[in-house]
Amino acid sequence: MEPTLGDVVGVLDRLYDPAWAESWDAVGLVTGELEAPVRRILFAVDPMRVVVDEAIGGGFDLLVTHHPLLLRGVNSVAATTPKGKVIHDLIRAGTALHVCHTNADNANPGVSDALAAALGLTDTTPLKAMPAAPMDKIVVYVPIDQTQAMIDALADAGAGRIGDYDRAAWSSTGEGTFRPLDGANPTIGRHGEIERVPESRVEMVMPRSRRRAVVAALKAEHSYEEPAFDVFETASLPSDLGGGRIGVLAEPVKLRDFAALVEKALPRTEHGVRVSGDLERTVERVAVVGGAGDSEFDRVRAAGVDAYVTADLRHHPATEARAYDEGPALVDVAHWASEWPWLRDAERLLKVGLAEQGSTVDTHISTLCTDAWTLRL
Repeated sequence: MEPTLGDVVGVLDRLYDPAWAESWDAVGLVTGELEAPVRRILFAVDPMRVVVDEAIGGGFDLLVTHHPLLLRGVNSVAATTPKGKVIHDLIRAGTALHVCHTNADNANPGVSDALAAALGLTDTTPLKAMPAAPMDKIVVYVPIDQTQAMIDALADAGAGRIGDYDRAAWSSTGEGTFRPLDGANPTIGRHGEIERVPESRVEMVMPRSRRRAVVAALKAEHSYEEPAFDVFETASLPSDLGGGRIGVLAEPVKLRDFAALVEKALPRTEHGVRVSGDLERTVERVAVVGGAGDSEFDRVRAAGVDAYVTADLRHHPATEARAYDEGPALVDVAHWASEWPWLRDAERLLKVGLAEQGSTVDTHISTLCTDAWTLRL
């Protein structure tokens, strides 16, 4: 079955949720109509003129890029500017453009996962982990014979989901006590008399975003006029999402050999691979950041890795990082090369997601090198 652009964007947004993007970023659909059919998709790092020409000339219905075309706000897309001309040409050709940038950086698997895999790193964890979605725990006291019905009602409202399990709950029994006062309409007991009732204490976790719905379901299901319950905000824990990755090599190697491994694993560029550090030092534990990564030096040093692979390292941050004797060796690669391996992951995962919906598409990965540097003398 042939998917629509809306179908494809839906899968991409599940893989690379726009909510994971940094606040300054511009991700998502740039051009295209959601009801348009998609038969062919081209993946590329940059929406540059040569890549757009490749997409249009190749009859692709959709171009998926990592870098945005319009990162900063604009008030005109007139064809008198290079980017305006690209927009006009894409629309005229019926070629949609979709961007997965820092939302793909923070995804798992994402850009740095692909880079880590290309270098043979295993047991990877985020370098800069995003906090997990805020969670609550709801605790309610209910007559014992109503326990399972209450768990069902709370689960239906969104509580009790833990990983690949739902309706997860804990219950224990005890005795509840209360005295109905004048004006009360008790389900159990009489005005002015102390009542004791065997009850279950039911505990379930829930996303904080479902708090209102779960509390409403609790009140609707509970037989008491004034049910007793508590909502606790749980501690924020790191998730498996976030930028960069830390991993280990299958076996230790010298820095000189590790640099050669990096050079062989990534697409060739005029930038090449630059190394800072003792070439005889041993490398086993490695941090990677696809794209520009000199803002993460403090985290990398705190992680205690032997080497750091990233792009766009500037002189002063690099020399400052190297000033620490215990600091990692630095391996600087081309920005484009560090992010190109992600294209194969994005292609594979998108095809899997569409196949689950009964859809198939023809996909292609652009091999045009769009790194900024074209000659090294």
